[in-house]
Amino acid sequence: MSLLPPPERERLRAQYPDVFARPASARLATPAMILAAAAIFAFGLVDLDFSPARLLAGFHQLGWITMMMIPPDPGSSLPAYLVALGETLSIALLGTTIGALVALPVSLLAARNIVPSGIFRFPVRRFLDSIRGVDTLIWALVWINVVGLGPFAGVLAIAVADFGAFGKLFSEAIEAADKKQVEGIRASGGNALHEIRFGLMPQVLPVIAGQVLYFIESNTRSATIIGIVGAGGIGLQLAEQIRVLEWQKVSFLILMILVAVAAIDWISGKLRFAIIGQRALA
Repeated sequence: MSLLPPPERERLRAQYPDVFARPASARLATPAMILAAAAIFAFGLVDLDFSPARLLAGFHQLGWITMMMIPPDPGSSLPAYLVALGETLSIALLGTTIGALVALPVSLLAARNIVPSGIFRFPVRRFLDSIRGVDTLIWALVWINVVGLGPFAGVLAIAVADFGAFGKLFSEAIEAADKKQVEGIRASGGNALHEIRFGLMPQVLPVIAGQVLYFIESNTRSATIIGIVGAGGIGLQLAEQIRVLEWQKVSFLILMILVAVAAIDWISGKLRFAIIGQRALA
């Protein structure tokens, strides 16, 4: 604007007064938000007793623990660790699969293009929100008290937590589907079920499959965490070795988890690209 001649600037100022004469509240809004965020950050540091000295001491302790972890050594417990790792992978796979299967029909009820009426769609969405709002670890603690310790509680915890997440993701994928295929099924005399089966599902199933594969990878880590609270798997072994300060075994268990997650990520990536390729050819 500074390169314009003065008459042109005056003309624009008269034509767009709101742009050139912003109120003080608009000019001060951004600085006020930055100051408020900085004040909240500083208050949080003070309220949570943040101490640089404690942080430095913690780094020293962390370095000592890291040195104690070298070299990783399972001792004589390798067979038990392999069984525990397989249990963790089973928890992640079964929990994710059950959550996806249960969430798919419910997600249809939460999709705007399937259930146009907000009266019926609203409670379904709020139900999914309430399930998704509780962390997997909390669900694990709940199911441990319901069905007892062990992997069964872990499967139920992941299934319930993923049910809420899948319900939202699947419903959004359904809402984003192309309407032309549905309209083609309707024009050829198909009913509502035919529209869903032949118009929507072929479009959203590759997206859903990709999301499920990603959640299997993510839930491998979640299954490890909930195992620490008693839901079985390698997390239980990890918590036990940390408790008795067997740091070499701890590092070996961590390496096992990392290798398993990397392998699942590689496999799921290959499957996702295969699904995308089949969809492109179709």
